[in-house]
Amino acid sequence: MSSLEQFIKELEPTLTTFRRTFHQKPELGFTEYVTTYLIGKELANLGFTLHLGKEALSSEHRMGVPSQEYLSLQEEHALKEGVEESWLHQMKGGHTGLAATFDTGKPGPHMAFRFDIDALPIKESSNLEHLPASETFNSRRQNVMHACGHDGHAAIGLGVASFLSAYKDELHGRFTLLFQPAEEGGRGAKAMVKRGWLHNVDYFASGHIGIRDTKLGRVYATTNSFLASSKINVTYKGKAAHAGLKPEKGKNALLAAAAASLHLYTIPRHSDGATRVNIGKLQAGTGRNIIADEAQLEMETRGETTAINQYMVKEARRILQASGDLHGVETNIEVVGETMEAECDHEWIQWLTEVAEESPYLSEVLDALPLKASEDVTYMIDEVQKQGGSATFMVFGTPLKNGHHHEEFDFDEGVLQVAVDAFARLILKRSHLKEEGVN
Repeated sequence: MSSLEQFIKELEPTLTTFRRTFHQKPELGFTEYVTTYLIGKELANLGFTLHLGKEALSSEHRMGVPSQEYLSLQEEHALKEGVEESWLHQMKGGHTGLAATFDTGKPGPHMAFRFDIDALPIKESSNLEHLPASETFNSRRQNVMHACGHDGHAAIGLGVASFLSAYKDELHGRFTLLFQPAEEGGRGAKAMVKRGWLHNVDYFASGHIGIRDTKLGRVYATTNSFLASSKINVTYKGKAAHAGLKPEKGKNALLAAAAASLHLYTIPRHSDGATRVNIGKLQAGTGRNIIADEAQLEMETRGETTAINQYMVKEARRILQASGDLHGVETNIEVVGETMEAECDHEWIQWLTEVAEESPYLSEVLDALPLKASEDVTYMIDEVQKQGGSATFMVFGTPLKNGHHHEEFDFDEGVLQVAVDAFARLILKRSHLKEEGVN
């Protein structure tokens, strides 16, 4: 058994513990106070230099930041969970996530890796056929759940950090680990990019657990078919009135929202590629005999390219505004998240295929998985490639009984070892090459 194989094998219980701890303590985007703290404390013990709060991300480039009221409640919760006040002070106001850096002191490439850490507003199932419930590590937060694997991603990131710390004498160059907040909704990556963490990065890699139901040990070296996306919140403000006595005095915000919800689906498809539109949430009104004076919509658009998505946004804005005008109400439109198109660099296919030959964990390497969804890691891929670096987004296979964003979403925890092994072997393969003048 090789030393790396032994290392990954011995790391397995630690990875599982990390994953289950994060799973019990899910937090929504820009409120990952406890998660960031737990990650940061572990990284500090491993010898990394930490960058928190506004050092980690550009405050003004965050999108869809929760209300101050919600942030304050989550900060109070974080204190009760044991987050030190000195840490919370740096993260205050929704400045969660962190960057961790490590320099070997030897000439070599700059390698960067991203791991997203946020959860979703989903109530987790208590069905005992659901492993987190039967093993008692299901969510302890009401209506918040890790239903997309980001608890696993955070654990994988700490596994990679453990590898870097343990193998520092064998490595060259410097390393940046980005534990990103608010991936859901495309809200956090751009803020980290704008802080400059990906300047002069030679190699960048990230990845995702699952996506498709497949066997453990299968890894897709790249991802394609990223859809550019925009997340939009809409508020219609009308005028309340008695629905029986004076209906003509009212301005019905509910009707505006309902009209918009129907007409948005009539946006013509685009001849240059795939498009999507979805209204995921509509809230309006206060009672059956009251003309609704306010309504809120939460919606999204997607396009096969950034340009196609911009077309969808333009058409959506037109319909949203026209629906408000039709019913004489005020229309407020806010873009609260965005992603862009991207393409992975194909050389990662060869590199991962080569290292897999020596791995007991990587049983099969496939070239690419068509995502056909959106991921804000695309901002990071684009930033690295614009500066001449190489980037990829891998997918780590696992059996899935239920799909992502489901109340009983779960994965085979063996995938944590698979992912750490893949990252570790790629790091070993590339970490010395710049020193030797090989690109």
